[in-house]
Amino acid sequence: MENLTQIEQRFNQHKICVLIPTYNNANTLSKIIEDVLSYTANVIVVNDGSTDATSNILARFKEIKIVSYPKNSGKGWALRNGFKFAREQGYDYAITIDSDGQHFASDLPKFIDKLEEIGPSLIIGTRNMNQSSVPGKSTTGLKISNFWFNVETGINAPDTQSGYRLFPLQLLKDIKFYTTKFEFEIEVMVKASWCGIKIDSVPVTVYYAPSDVRVSHFRPFTDFTRVGILHTMLVTITLLYINPRNFFRKLFDPASYHNLRKQIFNAEESKLLIATSVAFGIFMGIIPLWGFQLIIGISLAIAFRLNKALVIIAANISIPPMIPLIIFMSYKMGALWLGTNATLLHFNNSYSIETASINFLQYVYGSITLAIVAALAFGIGTYIFLSLFRKTNQEKI
Repeated sequence: MENLTQIEQRFNQHKICVLIPTYNNANTLSKIIEDVLSYTANVIVVNDGSTDATSNILARFKEIKIVSYPKNSGKGWALRNGFKFAREQGYDYAITIDSDGQHFASDLPKFIDKLEEIGPSLIIGTRNMNQSSVPGKSTTGLKISNFWFNVETGINAPDTQSGYRLFPLQLLKDIKFYTTKFEFEIEVMVKASWCGIKIDSVPVTVYYAPSDVRVSHFRPFTDFTRVGILHTMLVTITLLYINPRNFFRKLFDPASYHNLRKQIFNAEESKLLIATSVAFGIFMGIIPLWGFQLIIGISLAIAFRLNKALVIIAANISIPPMIPLIIFMSYKMGALWLGTNATLLHFNNSYSIETASINFLQYVYGSITLAIVAALAFGIGTYIFLSLFRKTNQEKI
């Protein structure tokens, strides 16, 4: 079994510190610091404007580094200041642990094990939330947070609200953050993922003191509101920028381009199947089922045994830069059905999904028509293209 000296050597080898943000947790702070010091002397405590006996407690620990300021500014601000100070001290990683006593220093080696296993990453300490002592509002809030994190990043994380984490300080230093309260722990995870930083987790033990003893600075209404606003902003950025950016990166990535060619010129699939897959993807991308095209499209592609990769690629015709054109063309085609009752529009690149409400019936008729016409055009075009070039390109692949 690894002894404490070996664990401390691993902290120093990887340039890891333990960062403890604290605000008015004088009852538990001393025990937390003592436990952490038994594993490493690389300890930084951020005193976020505490008004209790925190300063007196910190004065007793001469071996730790302290960041302190008079006004309480929030956990996010404490972490951001702690990260900056840790980098200045030469650390590459910081393991954050809460000062309220719910985390155990004995889990610290797990983060180093995972770091050595997968390399530079943001590692979350996943708590067992099925314990009877866990407040109901915590489990409900966690499920909601995990859901939106998945929407924003595509990652299924088991515990997006845990404060027990290992942060790769150098990888985070150029990312701009704006939040200062509890919601920072969501912002940093999402933006780290957007920048390509690996997100992983390790199981950790958690202790929730009885409600009459527990000290929590989480304000349900205010903080849930702040988190909700943050998720709204992050989802909007995901839909309007991150997803289109990732799509075009994959589209022009040499490896993705080669894979696309293999999908199109796959000798094991007939020209009709490939052309049908492209046509179906285009149809699902234009049909007025905003937000559900891919879910429905992939399900039907599996049911009809189409090429799922091509269906997904073709369905991305409805990425944000194309939406104004799709809506405009839908209205133009819808006008053919409604005749004198049609709404006349001139092309405007500010068209959005909300524009469809101007004349909903015209938009629905037109979008279905456009979806069918575009699907037939792309499908026939793909079939002709394969008939002309498939043999030559198979020899190159």
